[in-house]
Amino acid sequence: MAKLCAVLLAACAALLALGAAPSLAGDPNMLQDVCVADYISLQGPLRVNGYPCKRAENVTADDFFYGGLASAADVYGGGNPMGSVVTAADVERLPGLNTLGVSMSRIDYAPWGGTNPPHSHPRATEILFVAEGTLQVGFVTTAGRHITRGVPKGGVFVFPRGMMHYERSVGEAPAVAISAFDSQLPGTQRLGEAMFGAAPGVPTDVLAWALQTDGGVVENIRAKFQPK
Repeated sequence: MAKLCAVLLAACAALLALGAAPSLAGDPNMLQDVCVADYISLQGPLRVNGYPCKRAENVTADDFFYGGLASAADVYGGGNPMGSVVTAADVERLPGLNTLGVSMSRIDYAPWGGTNPPHSHPRATEILFVAEGTLQVGFVTTAGRHITRGVPKGGVFVFPRGMMHYERSVGEAPAVAISAFDSQLPGTQRLGEAMFGAAPGVPTDVLAWALQTDGGVVENIRAKFQPK
């Protein structure tokens, strides 16, 4: 009996060790050449972390191509108050990215103040390359420090994973940036929309306490955001 208990304890310890070091418990890399996202499968009961793979015989070259970053976006379209537009090339638009852990986006900014407002990417670090114009960029650390500087054409800036950050055009010409992420679907949580546009909404008194203001001010700001 004592020997059996010792064996069981040893087995439990081995399982715990494997759980703490998942790279030892399985192959961390893909077990096939590609895993093109099969969007149709999501209409059924199957749910996975990401997308299931399309059958290999149904994969085409178009699964690995996306032309959406070639053209400038209309930064004033639809009454856009920010003067910026983000065009993503992630797994939701480029199925060949599935399981590869990378994506890109193009950001177009109006001159003199076009802003990509404060937001974070919970699943990715972002590296931003300024292709045209000049940007003022910054992020805020968990210690409350604001890291900021100007980035001219040809410059590169990095936003660490999960940090709230922003970019703003500061030149007389339109600006363009290209961002790369270490996730096929980085996720974007915009500060203003998260606080004032969530559905159901964050309670007014909670926001009033957090922002050290009154409920009327909160409701006035909330009216500017469409619930998700």
